[in-house]
Amino acid sequence: MSKVAPLPYEDRKVFSVGAFNRGVAQYVGRLPTVWVEGEVTELRHSRAWASVFFTLKDPEDGSCLAASMPRGQFEALKLGLVDGERVHVFGRPELFAQRADFRLRVLTIERFGVGAHLAALERLKAKLGAEGLFADERKRALPLLPRRIGLVTGNDAAAKRDVLTTIQSRFPAANVLVAETLVQGPRAAAGIIDALRALCASDGVDVIVLTRGGGSFEDLLPFSDERLVRAVAACPVPVVSAVGHEQDTPLCDLAADVRASTPTMAGKLVVPELSQLFGKLDHTRAALARCVARTLERDAARLEHARTAMARCVERTLERDALQLERNAERLRAAPRRALERERERVERAHERLRAAPALAVERKRAVLESAAGRLRVLSPLRTLERGYAIVRTTGHVVVKDASALDIDETVDVRVASGSFAARVTEVHEHQ
Repeated sequence: MSKVAPLPYEDRKVFSVGAFNRGVAQYVGRLPTVWVEGEVTELRHSRAWASVFFTLKDPEDGSCLAASMPRGQFEALKLGLVDGERVHVFGRPELFAQRADFRLRVLTIERFGVGAHLAALERLKAKLGAEGLFADERKRALPLLPRRIGLVTGNDAAAKRDVLTTIQSRFPAANVLVAETLVQGPRAAAGIIDALRALCASDGVDVIVLTRGGGSFEDLLPFSDERLVRAVAACPVPVVSAVGHEQDTPLCDLAADVRASTPTMAGKLVVPELSQLFGKLDHTRAALARCVARTLERDAARLEHARTAMARCVERTLERDALQLERNAERLRAAPRRALERERERVERAHERLRAAPALAVERKRAVLESAAGRLRVLSPLRTLERGYAIVRTTGHVVVKDASALDIDETVDVRVASGSFAARVTEVHEHQ
């Protein structure tokens, strides 16, 4: 192997580490944005950081690529990523010159494969849940003895056999109407919806079982189709969903009135066990017989009690009537005596009033006279004289009302409250 002769020191072009890193960073910065597929690992997300850091891993050979994304953009996507999810990221390669740290500067992230389907299902689940399609209050009870059972299932599927075998073993008289359709693939959802509508249009169908055996996540996707979920919720009869295994929960399970963990359990839910039903009927018949016997005994006791009470009532009524008759007879015998007594009392009261009438009349007249005398005393001129006034009369007994009618030296008679006297007029004064 030939050796390269070193250049003389003065002819070398030497870069510092920083210059080299910056040059490479500038070159990397001119690279275009790209889409990269990988699994998310080592996801580091903190409120205190401006960026979210994670590693993209190639599941084929284990190759890793460091990546980062501004925290605000990452949170705005609302992906809820966890380690192990497969994603497509869109970004630009970057080299941090100071530490020669190479990473992918991510601009957006999308789930890929099953992860994308899961995210879409979560969004659909939230949407339908907000509309109330999964609410417990809209769930209907299953009929105890359905006239006809509708069964939507795949062609010659194991789930179909499980349901039919369970129904026939539990209740041989059950009437089952089977609607076979595609239960896998892109046309399955439309086929299942048509089967549901056909069963609902059939006469006497009281309950419908929608069933399919287990399968991969992709196999069960038709049972989470929005059209099918809405058709199940709008079905006019109760729907039992028995799709996949117990751990599988397609959206039609949430919209159905009852979810069965397996097709066999669905068969047990829609029909009762015949032997148990007969046992319940026997128990009910015995209980009814006991109830009738107790009712008859209770009614007989009530009739006896009523008869006894009626006899006591009649006896008391007869005693009361006899006592009333005796009292009436006593009142009739005592009536003349009481009438005579009342008449004697009335005569005595009248005699007393007649005896007191003259004295009462005299007393009333005396009161009237005293009242009149009082009024006369009030109106008498003597009361005026008692207050210091006098009555002057001429010799002709004429009451003097005007002083100008008197003459000088005329003699007048003056009456006062107590007695009278004669006087001679010496002066006459006129007042206005």
